[in-house]
Amino acid sequence: MSDSAVSKREDYLQWDEYFMAVACLSAMRSKDPHTQVGACIVNAYNQIVGAGYNGMPVGCSDDDLPWNKSSDNPVKTKYLYVCHAELNAIMNKNSADVVGCTLYTTLFPCNECAKVIIQSRIKNIVYLNDKHNEKPEFIASRMLLKMANIPAIQFTPKHNQIVIEFTQKV
Repeated sequence: MSDSAVSKREDYLQWDEYFMAVACLSAMRSKDPHTQVGACIVNAYNQIVGAGYNGMPVGCSDDDLPWNKSSDNPVKTKYLYVCHAELNAIMNKNSADVVGCTLYTTLFPCNECAKVIIQSRIKNIVYLNDKHNEKPEFIASRMLLKMANIPAIQFTPKHNQIVIEFTQKV
């Protein structure tokens, strides 16, 4: 048996990668056929205190409500019913509050989520995608977040993918 020292792994996930991966994994729970969004809230001790994904409100059947993106009748689109991932993460928190926490989200928050984020006293946002940045809801979101001094930083992944293997050795 050799006495040579064993070095720690160098390919472990950094905190930002880990938390964004949790947000991406949460997004996989969404039943939305068009856009799956996930969110993860983390406190100053790098502990996850909330997670969520976009979906219908609790107790409202996602089989009975529409998933359409467009219709002549707005009542027949998903937009009037779906709870966004950020809202669900805040509502599903496992702590007394989320004051001072960081929100990791797979999609830049809309204006409605920005209001909830501001009111809940979250202090930072890390987002993966900003595909709607020209829409009024997202322009307004940026204005609100700037006024509230809440920085929103786009996450740059170090890996294109993270593979989860359920047969991994432990």
